Amino acid sequence: MGTTEIITALLTLLAGIGVFLIACHTMSSNLEAAGSDKLRSLFGKASGSRLLGVGIGTVGTAAIQSSGAVTVMVIGFVNAGIMSLAQAATIIYGANIGTTITGQIVALSGVGGNMVSATVVFSAFAGVGAFLSTFAKTDKAKTLGGILSGFGMLFVGLSMMSGSMEAFAELDAVKAFLAGISNPFLLVLVGAVLTAIIQSSSVMTSVAIVMVVTGLITLDQGIFLTMGSNIGSCVVAIIAGLTSGKNAKRTALIHLIFNVSGVGIFLALSYLMSGLSGGTVSMGGLLRNAFPGAPQTQLAMFHTIFNVITVFLVLPLTDPLIALVSHMVPDEKESRREAEGPKLYYMDEKMLSTPAIAVAQLKNEIVNMADIALRNFSLSLHIICTLDFSRVEEFKANEAELNFLNKELVSILVQLSNKHLSEKDHAYLSTAFHSSSDLERVGDYAENIVEYAESLKNGGEAFSSTAVGEIHALQEKIETLFQYVMAAYVQNDTEALKQAEAVEDQIDDMTAGMARNHIDRLREKACTPTAGSQYLSLASNAERVADHFLNVGHTILG
Repeated sequence: MGTTEIITALLTLLAGIGVFLIACHTMSSNLEAAGSDKLRSLFGKASGSRLLGVGIGTVGTAAIQSSGAVTVMVIGFVNAGIMSLAQAATIIYGANIGTTITGQIVALSGVGGNMVSATVVFSAFAGVGAFLSTFAKTDKAKTLGGILSGFGMLFVGLSMMSGSMEAFAELDAVKAFLAGISNPFLLVLVGAVLTAIIQSSSVMTSVAIVMVVTGLITLDQGIFLTMGSNIGSCVVAIIAGLTSGKNAKRTALIHLIFNVSGVGIFLALSYLMSGLSGGTVSMGGLLRNAFPGAPQTQLAMFHTIFNVITVFLVLPLTDPLIALVSHMVPDEKESRREAEGPKLYYMDEKMLSTPAIAVAQLKNEIVNMADIALRNFSLSLHIICTLDFSRVEEFKANEAELNFLNKELVSILVQLSNKHLSEKDHAYLSTAFHSSSDLERVGDYAENIVEYAESLKNGGEAFSSTAVGEIHALQEKIETLFQYVMAAYVQNDTEALKQAEAVEDQIDDMTAGMARNHIDRLREKACTPTAGSQYLSLASNAERVADHFLNVGHTILG
């Protein structure tokens, strides 16, 4: 084999890995878009039992074909404070089981054996999917095309990797070099480093399967490389955790300790088996006996068995593991930083790696923003009715938070709009821009009302008791409107929206009546022109607040 052939084989291997990675991303993003509602529902049940958490992690990862994406998303949930460490740990355990599905898919192809034609059949799905994506009229059909394209490209990439490995298998020098790497710890290290570089344990496991099938390495070498890939897969989570809060760091540590523990257990088991049998029994030998004549299945099954056993060994130790990582990353180091300024409550930018989940969390942020807006509006009415400014700093902090949330949510909306999402989610994003802006405007009107209060206090004036009574009645109506609007927004309830519209009509009538009553009080000299001017402005602002809240409810019609 000449230099040209070697260079060609290397380039083919690189191309195969690239196609495989793109295929994983394509299939992942389209699967997520197709099942966005089910995926959101799945992760919404994460507060159940620990076994349920494992199941959710397994199914979620199998569904979107990315344990890295699920782990980073879980870190985002923990960082946002909406998932406990125990819940996150169990989902991460399950993600390690779910990621083995890629190896099982690769094993289906029978690369290098008597079933090579299966690779060709599966590869053809790439063309079918491409045609469907290009010519389909509906988003659902295009998404299905994307799934088929990704699935097919997995086998195109696999076929390219297999071809390059077969070329290397002809080189005695390469086989001799690889045969010399027999130390299990070194093989685990190589698997971990290579996985960390390409940031995909699925690709590393698939490469190991191809190398075993083509005879470049033994099954036992492939087993240790696969173990190492589990450790290397933690790099994505560690990077995500380093830039996040203390609980996110703890979650990343749980992932690392869990995977290292599994490798340690199986390394010890391997040495024990070899020592007791005098070197005649190995994990590879057991798998060859269990699945004779199918090396790809042998390694794929090891990967699944390895992760399942590790999960059930570590699952009962979850509480001590959480205590350990909490000791390693203590609270004191971050308590001051966490107390600083406004923040997102339900979202973390890392959740953008799973857009369907990010959309659900975005909706939670908007609901939270609406609560803050109503709270500040009510506080502004309290201030102007009592001229008690003792809570004005609280008011200012709420206003700053509304401005911050609006800015952050717009940034996230822009990023999400460029992601692959279902038609329904894209429609929601287009309305979320307006909802965030509407709620920020509610804050501005509340700010206006506090300014009117300052003007009254500086002028030594105040509203009459009658005017204050009217303001309280208006406040009750707006709070009722808000409850209907939120019910409509959260539950997509059109009946609640109709009730909100009816209340908003009543608010319009009330503010018109307030204006008439004000004129009467002016004639009777029950209030001053200055106080009356502020009163009319307040009524106008309150009526606009009601309009903005109703706008949020109307987004469900889109």
